[in-house]
Amino acid sequence: MNQYPIWKYLIIVVVALTALVYAAPNLFGEDPALQISVSARKDAMDKGVDAQAATALKANNLAYKSIEVSGRSMMIRFDNTDIQLKAYDVIRQAMGNSYVVALNLAPATPNWLRELGALPMYLGLDLRGGVHLLMEVDMQAAVETAMERYVGELRTAMRSEKIRGVRVSRDADKVSLQYRNIADRDRAAEAIAEQFRDLDVKSRDEDGFRIEVMLTEAARIEEQRKALKQNITTLRNRVNELGVAEPIIQQQGERRIVVQIPGVQDPARVKEILSATATLEFRLVDENGDVQAAVQGRVPSTSRLYYERNGAPILLKKRVLLTGDSITDASSGIDSQSGGSAVTISLDGKGGRKFSRATRDVVGQLMSVVYIENKTVTHIRDGKQVKEKQRIEEVINVARIREQLGARFQITGLDNTREARNLALLLRAGALAAPIDIIEERTIGPSLGQDNIDQGFLSVVIGLVLVLIFMVMWYKSFGMIANTALALNLVIIVAVLSMLQATLTLPGIAGIVLTVGMAVDANVLIFERIREELRAGNSPQASISAGYEKAFSTIADANITTLLAALVLFGFGTGPIKGFAITLSIGIATSMFTAIMVTRSIVNMTYGRQRRLGKLPI
Repeated sequence: MNQYPIWKYLIIVVVALTALVYAAPNLFGEDPALQISVSARKDAMDKGVDAQAATALKANNLAYKSIEVSGRSMMIRFDNTDIQLKAYDVIRQAMGNSYVVALNLAPATPNWLRELGALPMYLGLDLRGGVHLLMEVDMQAAVETAMERYVGELRTAMRSEKIRGVRVSRDADKVSLQYRNIADRDRAAEAIAEQFRDLDVKSRDEDGFRIEVMLTEAARIEEQRKALKQNITTLRNRVNELGVAEPIIQQQGERRIVVQIPGVQDPARVKEILSATATLEFRLVDENGDVQAAVQGRVPSTSRLYYERNGAPILLKKRVLLTGDSITDASSGIDSQSGGSAVTISLDGKGGRKFSRATRDVVGQLMSVVYIENKTVTHIRDGKQVKEKQRIEEVINVARIREQLGARFQITGLDNTREARNLALLLRAGALAAPIDIIEERTIGPSLGQDNIDQGFLSVVIGLVLVLIFMVMWYKSFGMIANTALALNLVIIVAVLSMLQATLTLPGIAGIVLTVGMAVDANVLIFERIREELRAGNSPQASISAGYEKAFSTIADANITTLLAALVLFGFGTGPIKGFAITLSIGIATSMFTAIMVTRSIVNMTYGRQRRLGKLPI
C-alpha cells in the first residue's frame, strides 16, 4: 500500500531537473547591448563585420564584454549603459546604411544554457519599459483610395464599350458618370454591373443621364480590412528594423493598431522608423555612359550616378519612368519563363497607362528600381539627442525590359526567393494603404518597469511565505511536503513560460500569485480527508490512500472549472487579460501535477512501503 512504481519517480525527477534548467536563465539578468541587424535589402551579414565593429570600438577606447554573430544579426554586450550609449553612435557610423543598429537589453544567460535552448522569459511593456502607441486607421480614406482606382478602370471600360462623351468624376466614396442619353446610360449600367461585381450602380434621372457607383457593403468592409492588414504589415516591417525581440503589433477593434515594443531604450528611434517615408523610382540604365568617369566626377548631363546594394556604381538616366506612388500591390513568386524568382507589381489605372507609354519604345533596355527613403536620424552626442535628416537612394534591382509594360508586370533577375520577398515587402511598404493617426502615445521608462517587477516579486514572496508558514503550523510534516511541492510548482511555471518564450506582464504575475494560493487547495483537501479517515479509526496507511483517492474527484472538478474560466478569459480577453489567463492556466496544470503526484511520491517514500505507523504528523 502507498507505493509508486519506479517509472513515476523517474518522471518526477526528469520534470524537476528540466524545470530547474529552463527556469535558471531568469536568474542571470540582462546586459546593455547593441543589436546590429542586416537591413531588409541584404541577405546576410558580411564576413568580418564583427572584426570591423571591434576595431571601431577599440579605436574609441570603448570596452565590450562580447561580440556574437548569429545569422542575420550581431549582438555586442557591454558592462553598463554609459558605454552602450557612447558605442551606439560609433557603431552606426562604422556600419553605414547597410545595417540597422538598435539599443537593446540582451539576456546574460551562460552559453551552456543557451546551447540547450534555455532562454529567459520575455518581459512585457509594463515590466521592462518601452514604447506604446495606439494608432487609428482612416477607413474613409481607404475607401476613397479604392474608388480612385476605379475611376481609371471605369473610363477604360467605357472606351471598350464604345460609349463616348462620358464625364467621370469622384466625390468622396462615390464615382459619378454623366452620359449624353438614356441609351448610353442604361448600356453602361449593365456593363458596369457585369464587369465590376464589387460596385453598386444607381441611376439618377433627376440629375440628367447620370450613374453613381460606390462599393457594396461587403466590398467596403473588405477594402477596410485589407487596408488595416496592409498597414499592420507595413508597420511590422518597419518596426522589425529596430532589431528588438517580441514587438507586439496587433489589431485592436475594427480600425486601430497597437504597437508595443518592450525593452526599447531609444523611443525616438521607434517614431523615426514609423514616420519614415519611402518611395520608388523606375529609371533606365545609361548603358552607353562611362561609369568610371562618372565616379571621378565626369557625369553626363542626361544621367545621374547611383550605387547598387553591393556598392557598385551605376549610371541611370535622369528621366523617371514611374514612381512608387502608383503601386497598389506587389507579391513575390516564380517567373513562368525562366523559373527564377520574380516580383509581380500592380499599378493603378493612371500609373499603368503612363508606364505603358514610357516603356513602349525602350523594350530590350535595362531598367532599374531606385529605393528612396527620407528619414530623421537621432544621434547621441555628449549624452544629448541630435536629429538630422537623411536621404538614402539605392538601386535595389536592375532587369531587362522584355516587352511593353502595363498596369501589371514582373521584375526578374533576382538572385533567390528571399530577395524577391524582400523586394516585394519594400514595394508594399513604400506607403501605407491608408493614413494613420497616433491617438495615444506612452513611453514607459525602465525605472517604472523595475518598480513593477520588484512589487510583483514582493507580492509573490509575501504570499508564498504566508502559505508556507500556515501549512507548517497547521499540517506539520505534511505541511512541509506540501511546501516542497509548492516551491517546485513555481519553478515549473517559470520554466514553462520560458520554454514557450511567453511574455510576462504584471497581470501575469497576478496569475502566478493566485496560483500560489490555489496550489495548496488540493493539499488542504487531501490532508483534511486523511484527518477524517484517521478520526474514523482507519489505519495511517489506509487513511493516506483514502485521502488521496477520495479527494481526487473534488480537486479535479475545482481545477477544471477554474481552467474553463481561464480559457474563456484567454479567448475573449485582450492584452493584459490574456497574460493573466495564460499564467493561470499553466499554474492550474502544474499545481495538479505537484499537489497530487509530487506530494504523493514524497509521502509514499516517507510513510509508505508497508511501514507500521503509530501516528501521522498531520
